[in-house]
Amino acid sequence: MSYDIQKVKMIISDVDGVWTDGAIYKGKDGIELKRFCVTDGAGVAIVRAAEMELALISGRKSEATAERASELKIEDVYNGTLNKIPPYEALKAKYNLTDDEIAYIGDDMIDIPVMELVGVPIATENASEMCKSVSVHVTEKPGGRGAFREAVEWILTKQGRLNQVLASLREKVQNQQ
Repeated sequence: MSYDIQKVKMIISDVDGVWTDGAIYKGKDGIELKRFCVTDGAGVAIVRAAEMELALISGRKSEATAERASELKIEDVYNGTLNKIPPYEALKAKYNLTDDEIAYIGDDMIDIPVMELVGVPIATENASEMCKSVSVHVTEKPGGRGAFREAVEWILTKQGRLNQVLASLREKVQNQQ
């Protein structure tokens, strides 16, 4: 599979199975809890420091997902969208991007239609074999354990920008103290 990672300007990610381990904890009165990895939250800061766009497209509607996205100030969140093509096309139009300028991180069958369109499809370690088969990269870490951040760092490393972006981020943090 041929790809040009240098062109990537946006990262779109699934949530359950990428940002989480895919488990859903249900409590009394329908309360839902999900475990998110702080490392992936730091990955959002890295994406911003790299001046890349970021969006989430989750097949399952979840208040926990909405809360985490809000906490991280992720504006483009499609929560509860089984057909991920319409939000993908909307994001492409909004940011005036082409398929080859987008990376997508997924883990299961409903991610595959978008993964087959983007320039850089990435699967998590825990992804289905079908999902892995359409990917140009598979993370070493599973979803919910830093897979999102690992994918971000892989993209920036391949672009030759990781050290520069991390230095810029460190400088911003030091200036805030």
